[in-house]
Amino acid sequence: MYRDSPDPWRLADRFYERRKYDLTAASLPLPRYRRAFEPACSVGELTVRLAERCDELVACDRVESAVATARKRTAHLPHVDVRRLTLPEEWPDGSFDLIVLSEFLYYFDAATLHDLLTRTTAALDPGGTLVTVHWNHPVPDHRGTGSTLARTLASVPGLTPVADHREPDFVLQVYARTWLDGSPAPSPAAREGLV
Repeated sequence: MYRDSPDPWRLADRFYERRKYDLTAASLPLPRYRRAFEPACSVGELTVRLAERCDELVACDRVESAVATARKRTAHLPHVDVRRLTLPEEWPDGSFDLIVLSEFLYYFDAATLHDLLTRTTAALDPGGTLVTVHWNHPVPDHRGTGSTLARTLASVPGLTPVADHREPDFVLQVYARTWLDGSPAPSPAAREGLV
């Protein structure tokens, strides 16, 4: 698809996409993140929004032309590193306190999805944030929808649900990695001593 257009899904100019990205950024329960990972970044529209909240951001896509476009969009942001990686095999080193899986998980079969979610949880710092956002309509080359992926994510050990936003078109969920003792991460209000 990228051979015919640098932005085949019109991520930069559709109101639907801009609104979804704004909701994704607004759903982050912390004001700032140390190190974030955004796989399947495509042309970098969400990447730019995430970069505003991160000290370091690793973004990747498996399509070289998408990586090139995302690099151009983020060239003015020295703390953003856009790479060409194929996941889950080429998972980046280190840990993250934010991982964003957007419009991505429905491409994987059950075994590969399990591998990817295992790697995600292992790379997520205790107390870290996982955000998932997925189209909620059937598509022939998708192996699930936002609703089916929500059921899968609910069964992943070590994750505590923080937010669940559902619309007819997409499902946006936020999870926190449990602490090493198994306790959940505090809510934004608890972090500020409001509860």
